[in-house]
Amino acid sequence: MKTSKRFTLRPLNYIISALLISTTAQISAEEAEQKNIKKKSEIELIEVTGFRSSLNKSLATKRFEVNTTESIAAEDIGKFPDLNIAESLQRIPGVAISREGGEGRQITLRGLGPSFTRSTLNGMEVPASTDGTDSGGGVNGGRAFDFNVFASELFNRVDIQKSPTAATEEGGIAGTVDMYSAKPFDSPGLHVAASAQAGYNDLTEETDPRMVFMISNTFADDTFGALFSVAKSERTVRQEGFGTVRWTTPVKDGGGVYADTSNTDVIGTADVGNCEFEGEQVDDVNCLWTPRLPRPDFFGNEQDRLGFTGSLQYAPNDDLVITFDTLHSTLDNSRTMYNFFEMFRNTFSEITPDSITVAENGKQIQAGTFSGVKSRAESRQQVSKTKFKQYVLSGKYHLSDYLKLDAMIGTAESNARSEQYRYNMTSNTPHTVSIDFGNSANTAVMDYGYDNLDASSFNLTDGRLRATDVLRKNDTAKLDLTYETDFMSIKGGVAYNDRTVNYDESQINGFPDQESAVGFSQLMPYDDYGSGYDGTLPQFIVADFDAIESQLLNKEWTARSAQSWEVEEETIAAYIQSDFEYEISDMLLRTNVGLRYVKTETTSTGFIQSDPVEIENSYDNVLPVLNLALDATQDVVVRLGLSKTMTRPSLGSLNPGNPSFSYLNGTVSAGNPFLDPFTSTNTDLGIEWYFDEESLLALTGFYKDIGTFITSSTEEKLVDPAYLPFIDNDPQYDPSSALDPRTTPYTHYVPVNGKGTVVKGIELIYQQPFSFLPGLLKNTGIVSNYTHVSAGEITGLSKNSYNFTLYYEEENYGARVSMNKRDNYITDYTGSNGNAEEATTGPAHYDLSAFYNLNDNVTVTFEAINLTDEYERLYTTGDGTLNLPREYNHTGRQFFLGIRYSM
Repeated sequence: MKTSKRFTLRPLNYIISALLISTTAQISAEEAEQKNIKKKSEIELIEVTGFRSSLNKSLATKRFEVNTTESIAAEDIGKFPDLNIAESLQRIPGVAISREGGEGRQITLRGLGPSFTRSTLNGMEVPASTDGTDSGGGVNGGRAFDFNVFASELFNRVDIQKSPTAATEEGGIAGTVDMYSAKPFDSPGLHVAASAQAGYNDLTEETDPRMVFMISNTFADDTFGALFSVAKSERTVRQEGFGTVRWTTPVKDGGGVYADTSNTDVIGTADVGNCEFEGEQVDDVNCLWTPRLPRPDFFGNEQDRLGFTGSLQYAPNDDLVITFDTLHSTLDNSRTMYNFFEMFRNTFSEITPDSITVAENGKQIQAGTFSGVKSRAESRQQVSKTKFKQYVLSGKYHLSDYLKLDAMIGTAESNARSEQYRYNMTSNTPHTVSIDFGNSANTAVMDYGYDNLDASSFNLTDGRLRATDVLRKNDTAKLDLTYETDFMSIKGGVAYNDRTVNYDESQINGFPDQESAVGFSQLMPYDDYGSGYDGTLPQFIVADFDAIESQLLNKEWTARSAQSWEVEEETIAAYIQSDFEYEISDMLLRTNVGLRYVKTETTSTGFIQSDPVEIENSYDNVLPVLNLALDATQDVVVRLGLSKTMTRPSLGSLNPGNPSFSYLNGTVSAGNPFLDPFTSTNTDLGIEWYFDEESLLALTGFYKDIGTFITSSTEEKLVDPAYLPFIDNDPQYDPSSALDPRTTPYTHYVPVNGKGTVVKGIELIYQQPFSFLPGLLKNTGIVSNYTHVSAGEITGLSKNSYNFTLYYEEENYGARVSMNKRDNYITDYTGSNGNAEEATTGPAHYDLSAFYNLNDNVTVTFEAINLTDEYERLYTTGDGTLNLPREYNHTGRQFFLGIRYSM
C-alpha cells in the first residue's frame, strides 16, 4: 500500500477517537425535542421569487451543511440563472473559467486546473468531452469536464463541495461539482415550462434560436411521477483577431541567424547582452524577439446543441422511493479557421532584415522590413460531434425508523469525434514584408510588397486530413447504509467505478499537391471581416473547401493504429462517517468525521510502432476527513475542515505507446503508465455571519499541501531512429517547415511524479438585499466575492479574482448586472521557442439580465452577454520579463430576447 510521506494530520486521529467515544452519551427525548424547536425558530424561510429565490435557496444550502459548500439553485423549474453552467459557476468564490469561442468550457477551482475538480451528474461521476481550437485546449481526452456540452436549463441545482466528507467520492483535490437535473417529486403536481429566445451577436449579425420545454406531473396520490425536458439551441460564432504564434529570436529558433545584417538600418538601441550563436558573436539584431508567424486570424463556428432529460419516480409508500434518471445531449460544431502568416520560424537564415525599429525595452522588434520571406495561408475545417448519454437507477429505502438504505447503479458515455481538414497555400517566391506594431502593441500593420490576393502566386500542398475519436465511459455502483436519529447519524458504504478512455486516430492518405492554388482558393468569404476589430485586419486568400473536396479529396479514412491507446481504471472504495450534534453552553457544534479507503487499478494499452504494449499498475489510498461547524450564535457559523484528498493522473498521460510529435516546435511528448496520484492534505477555516435576512458576510481560508505534483521531465536528444519511418509517413510532418528529427535534437517531455507544492488562499463573500433603503432602492441588492490564491508553478492560477452582481427585483420586473474579473495566469511554465512562459491576460466580463412578468404565467426576458466585447489576449514572456502578444481576438456581444411560460 502506498501512503504519502507528507501526511501531517496525525492529530486528526486523536480528534476522531475522542468524538467517537463521546457519542456514547445519550441525549434525552426532551432535549432532542427542544433542539428541534430551537432549530425551527432559527430558520426563517423568506418567501421570494426569481433571482432572489435562487440566492435564498443557495444560502440555506451553504448555511446548514457541515462541510464548506457553495450552491446555485434554479430560479424556477427549467430556469437556471445563466445560459451556461460554467458561466454560473464563475460567480462562486474561488472559481474561474476558460472559454471556447466566447462560451465557458472548463473551470479552475481555488487555483487548481480543470482536471483537479471532479464532476458528477445525479450522483455519479460523468465524462464529457468536446474538441476546440488549439489555443482552447483541442480535443479533451483527460479528466477535465467540458460544461458546454449541456444546456443550463436541464438542471435545477449545482453544488460545489470545497471540503469533502468521507461519503464524497475521491478524485477532486480542488473540489467536487455536483449537478442535479429536475425530478417530479421535487414539486408534486402538474408543471409546464417553456421558453423561446432569439440570440443576436453584433459581430456575426446573425440571429439564432434557443428553445426549452419541460413538463412534470405526479399521479396516483403522488406515488408516481414523470418529468421530461428538452433544450435546443443554435449559436453562430465569429472570433476575429491578430496572432503571432509566439515570439522567438534567430539564435533561439533553431533555424540559424539572419542571412545578412551588414546593411540593416537599425532604429533604436538593442539591449540584449552578449549575443552569441553556436559559441560565436553575432549581430545584436539576432537576439531581438520577433513574431514567428505574424498573421490575421479568423475562427468561425456554427454550433447546434440538443439535450433531453427524463425522470421517473415511484414511491409506493413512505419508506421507499425509486428514481430513474436519464440525460442525453449532443453538441455539433462546424468550425472554420483561416489565417495568413509570414514565415519567420525555422527560416531566419533565409531572411535579410532591411530595417528594424527596436522597442523601448531594447529586447523586441517594434517594426521592421524583411526580404526573403514567404507567406502561407492556412485553412482549416473542423467538423465535430459529441454524443453524451447517462442512465441512473437509484433507490432510497427506510428499513426502520432509524435505518435507511441508498443504492445507485449508473452508466454514462461521451463519444466525441472531430474531423480536421487542413490545407496550406504557400507563396511560390520570396518577397519583402513590413511589420509595424507602432500603433498597437497587439496588432501589427502588415505590408506584403506583392499581390497576396492572386491565387497564381500560391501552391496548394500539405493536406493534413485527420480524425480523432475520444470515447469515455463510466460505470458506477454504490450502496450506502445510514443509521440516523434526531441528533446523530452514522453512515457507511461502498462504491465501484469502471472508467475507460479510448483514443483513436485516422487519416486520409494521398492528398494530391497542386503547383497552383487557382481553382481551389477564394477570397476570405466574409466581406466585413475585421470591421468591428480594434485594429487593422486585411483581407486574404483562403482555401475553397468545396472545390477541394469535390475535385481532389478521396474521403476514405484509414486508421492510424499506432497512435491509438486505451486506459481502463477500476476503483473500489469503502467509507464510514458519523454526524453528531453537541450542545456547548448556548452553542451548537455540528460534526462530520470519517475515513475513506480506495484501491485503484489501471490497465494502459498502446503501441510501439505496430507492436501492442499493455501495462498494469495499482495503488491504494486512505483518506481521513473531519468537518466541524459551530453555530456560535444564532447568526454566526464557524467552520473547520481537515482532510486528505487525491486526484488521479490524467488518463491520457498514462498512454504507454507512441509519443506525440510537434514537428514545428521540435518536441516529443510521451506517457507514463506508472504515475502515482496527486495527494493533498487540506485545512479549511471559515467564519460566516448571517447578519440579516438573505444576507451573508463570510471569510474562508484554505491551505492545501500537495505532497507530490505531476510535472514534465525534459531531455534534449535526437528522436529514436525507430520512429523515423513513422515520421516520414506522418501527414503532419512537413519537411519544408519542420525541424529535421535526424539532425536536430528534440525536447522530450515525460510526465513524472515530482516535488509537491502548497496552495493557499482566502475567499471573502458579501451578500445583502438593500431592503433598509428608502423608495425603489429597497428592491436592490448585491452579491459579491473575492478570492486570493498563491501557489508554486501551477498553470491556470489567477492570484486574484472577484465577482459582483448588483440586482433590482420587484414582483413583476427586475434586472441585474454582473461583473467577473480574474488576474493574468500562466498556461505553460516550460514555454516554447525560447520563451520562459506562456500566459493569458485576465479578462473582465460584464453581463446583464432582465425580466418583466406580463401575468402570472408569462414573462418577457432580455439578456446581454459580454457587454463590453472583452478581448481575449494570450501572450508569452520571452526572457521572463516581457509581455509579447500571442493572440488578440474578440467574439462580439450577445443579446437574447425571449418569452417564457410556466404553470
